[in-house]
Amino acid sequence: MNTVTRSTRASAAPAMNLASLARNPVIVAWEVTRACGYRCTHCRADAQPLAAPGQLDEAEARDLIDELATFDGTTLVITGGDPMLRRDLVDITRHATARGLPVALTPSATPQVTEARLGELVDAGLSRIAISLDGATAATHDGMRGIRGSFDRTIRILRMARDMGIPTQVNTTVTRLTAPDLDRIAAIVELVGASMWSVFFLVPVGRGSTADVLGADETEVVLNRLADLAPTLPYRLKVTEAPSYRRVLAQRGVEPGPPVNAGRGFMFISHDGDVQPSGFLTIPAGNVRHCSPVVLYRGSPLFRALRDPALLAGKCASCRWARECGGSRARAWTMTGLLFGDDPTCPHIPEGELC
Repeated sequence: MNTVTRSTRASAAPAMNLASLARNPVIVAWEVTRACGYRCTHCRADAQPLAAPGQLDEAEARDLIDELATFDGTTLVITGGDPMLRRDLVDITRHATARGLPVALTPSATPQVTEARLGELVDAGLSRIAISLDGATAATHDGMRGIRGSFDRTIRILRMARDMGIPTQVNTTVTRLTAPDLDRIAAIVELVGASMWSVFFLVPVGRGSTADVLGADETEVVLNRLADLAPTLPYRLKVTEAPSYRRVLAQRGVEPGPPVNAGRGFMFISHDGDVQPSGFLTIPAGNVRHCSPVVLYRGSPLFRALRDPALLAGKCASCRWARECGGSRARAWTMTGLLFGDDPTCPHIPEGELC
């Protein structure tokens, strides 16, 4: 039976603070393909059965990894579409590991995920897999995924990975449909032995619909419920695209730590090489075919602006939690067209602005 092997870097990862986040992303998510057999109702990538034109080829993939390896303390998350449909996935994983990049994988829960294939990836250096679970029942999860049997296969894959010794992460998208299920999903995450639960608040890009996004007051209720749950869970809880969670923690006297979000500790690379602050903030800073992703992350006007809280507008500009939170720039851009405007899902009113 394969067990996870961990790569080591020549130097220790830098302490995570705002200065280090401006130079080195904690996570680079690379969409290696947009091909996927699923028809998820909220798919960010609007994935299709076949690979989209312009996908980085094998040589370009190796060049990209060589560039990313110059970052310090960065994890490479291989995503899609369904990365299992990329024929050179094992080679990509092996090359990244050899260059000192820890590799995580977010496959779709399809028959492609077998013990043999996972074993090959682990032997190549894979350190974690993340599988999506968008409901506590088959009816809810399969309904969102568009594939009957997806729920049962998801549970089997998570248990299989656990039994192989692969650290697992469960990803859940928070929508009007899934929000009532969160407590029961949390219990399932424990049952399958996952080490992290990553809760994504929907940003309506791709096939995501604005109608499925929680309102501000609804979001606040869910964030507080997650803050209640977090200390009771036997695994780590991570909240994505809801930076107001950091404000909720701070209001409770909990130190949220340095913010990691779009362009600040996080970078996304599309299937065709566009470099974006995140997969949900679809503004390209440049393309890896023409410019180093390291240069773009550290010095492009877009990334530098996203790291400057002085550019925040609306109520975010006067909010005492601006540095801890800053609002979802992806949701502000997608739903209002204002990159530095208010996050429509945040109900907080800064002091002095109460009517």
